[in-house]
Amino acid sequence: MLQNIPTHVIAGPLGAGKTSLIRRLLKDKPADERWAVLINEFGLVGIDAALLATADDGIAIGEIAGGCLCCVNGAPFQIGLARLLRRARPDRLFIEPSGLGHPLQILAQLGDAPWRGVLAVQPLVMVLDAHALETGSPMPAAQYEAASTAGVLIMNKASEKSHLCITSGLPTARMLWVDVDRVTLDQLPAVDNPVVSIVDKLTNHPEALGEVWVDKFRAQCHVHDHADGWSIGWRWHAQIQFDLQAVERWLEPGSWRRAKLVIHSPTGWRSANCLDGQPARWKPSEWRRDSRLELVFAIPQDAAALQDGLQRAVMIDPPPN
Repeated sequence: MLQNIPTHVIAGPLGAGKTSLIRRLLKDKPADERWAVLINEFGLVGIDAALLATADDGIAIGEIAGGCLCCVNGAPFQIGLARLLRRARPDRLFIEPSGLGHPLQILAQLGDAPWRGVLAVQPLVMVLDAHALETGSPMPAAQYEAASTAGVLIMNKASEKSHLCITSGLPTARMLWVDVDRVTLDQLPAVDNPVVSIVDKLTNHPEALGEVWVDKFRAQCHVHDHADGWSIGWRWHAQIQFDLQAVERWLEPGSWRRAKLVIHSPTGWRSANCLDGQPARWKPSEWRRDSRLELVFAIPQDAAALQDGLQRAVMIDPPPN
């Protein structure tokens, strides 16, 4: 029986720091508990799951790609969440919607059948980029609406000036002025929800088949065109290595809104998570399954040109014909 699993929805605009917050909170997991994370991304490659990869066997990560959870609230969402709960049988669950999503609609779904009683949904956690708000960057309407009802607003990347500049109607009494890498689990709002249900009532669905590589020198490319933006992502075989400096040069001229990467390089596996043309800051990664790269743009781009540029960063060329 799975019942009343404390469930935290970690929402916020693109680049606010949602994934970084979850990575920090996972460090608070007691050794005798099992935790799970369900991630939804705008693109189709699934970078955040790789960014959160950990050697801790007590942490399970699931993903739903291709838009916000409220846009896939039929079979993909039901199957993805049910599969993760069955596999992990967690003591605590975190859900990270896309920064282009609608958090209030997601909360409404989680409070309805078949999740009522299985999940004890906690007050919404919103991560906001205080520096972006300070400089006048607009917040998407759906995110602003959610922020007005959130249990806590974590004001990430704040400066002393931010405290005086941010007076846009947000509930200042619920603001937590601290960077996400300093937030602890006990700082999140919590409520009890003592309703009993059984997860086995959910429809059973088989696990998805793993990736099959017909040609390890050929990337799997996925393009997602949506009213809220355009993304392109790649998966490369784990044996393929990338020149980190060449990848940085490939990123420089772009007008992308978001760049996420987990790649195999000569110095090991590295990850980066960049916003609006920021330079890549590489970090070690425990992900080993494949290399994943994804770019999100406001408008459609020349996919072939992006592919050609990325190809020049590959260090292992295919064998001659």
